[in-house]
Amino acid sequence: MIDDELRARLESLGGLDAGPGSLAGVVVIDVTRVVAGPYCSMILADLGATVIKVEHPDDPDYTRTFPPMLERDGADAFSGFFAQYNRNKLGVTLNLRHPEGKVALERLVAQADVLVENFRPGTMDRLGLGHERLREVNPRLVYAALSGYGQSGPYRGRPAYDNSAQATGGLWSMNGPAGGPPTRVGTIIGDLAASLYGVIGVLAAVRHAERTGEGQLVDVSQQDSVLTLTENAVVSYTTEGIVPEPLGNQHPFVRPYELFACQDGFVFFGGYTDKFWKISCEIFGAPGEFDDNPDLQTMGARFDDAVYAERVKPMVERWFSGRTKAELEALAGDLVPLSGVKDIAEVVADPQIAARDMVVDAEYAGYGSLRTFGSPVKLDRTPPRARGIAPDTGEHTAAIFRDLLGYTPEEIEELRAAGTI
Repeated sequence: MIDDELRARLESLGGLDAGPGSLAGVVVIDVTRVVAGPYCSMILADLGATVIKVEHPDDPDYTRTFPPMLERDGADAFSGFFAQYNRNKLGVTLNLRHPEGKVALERLVAQADVLVENFRPGTMDRLGLGHERLREVNPRLVYAALSGYGQSGPYRGRPAYDNSAQATGGLWSMNGPAGGPPTRVGTIIGDLAASLYGVIGVLAAVRHAERTGEGQLVDVSQQDSVLTLTENAVVSYTTEGIVPEPLGNQHPFVRPYELFACQDGFVFFGGYTDKFWKISCEIFGAPGEFDDNPDLQTMGARFDDAVYAERVKPMVERWFSGRTKAELEALAGDLVPLSGVKDIAEVVADPQIAARDMVVDAEYAGYGSLRTFGSPVKLDRTPPRARGIAPDTGEHTAAIFRDLLGYTPEEIEELRAAGTI
């Protein structure tokens, strides 16, 4: 860990809040790109870690070109996509193929607590900067490696994207319309899940390193991460031999628990327990509808395929068809699980999202304000910093090399002239 004075000096370079975050003093070297990796290190940065993003001087993170773009007169555009996953970081450029670039990274690692990388397994070893080498440089280093298939196993060397994980982790095969072809989940769930598990692994390993002085490898696979998101699929297969298939918006056994049409769109309704079913009948049904259908009063009866399709679902459809999302939520949203299905414009304007500070503004000089998602982690003593900005390519290289690594101005210029930084 670095001391408070140096931390404050470094973070002031990026206009970052150097307040007492939960991870204040923890230094993270971020050798990642795209999402799986950058999101992991960004969460650590939100929680107070000093994160130094390392990019190749001639080939920086290519999400810097991803839309949407912030524009300003007479200057290059800045990617909102990149900004969303790289806020609160300091940026340096470093060519890890140059001998002096390797030396510089090792000097960074010597000052660090954590390194996060998301290359294909073996890449860092071929550079001479793999886990075993960096452990020699810093025995307490937590080395987090996020990859498609992990650091071991027959697939370890395969290239992978998020879709690779959705395909091989089982999720893709389960998602989609009933009776139709499998459909990918509509976001990069494999990347995001790996990032979240990466954070969990890093926090556990940092705790161990603080107690023992011993670092370790945190090995997170996108395929593994996706597999854990398949709910009951594994145990359904291993105990009953059932291979889940796409069910559309239905749950495999809980009913009613799905999408229902209403006057101006759709709602999710999950009134499947006996308690919620009785309340729903009393709110929406005709007088006496609950008592008039004693054979529908237990979950077991309502879960029966035929009973649900022929009696329960038509009843719920009748309840909802003549009402709007807002009317349904006003009638029952505080009493049973019933929520309007909102598009992203409605979500951004949602009062609950506002109350939870989940859409935040960050000011980019010359570009204006960028609104992105906030932090879902709420800490009352050390709240995450969610309004930071992302760095320009190599924005803090000279300052970090000078203040953290002790390079002289002349040495920095020599590195720049050689294309090392």
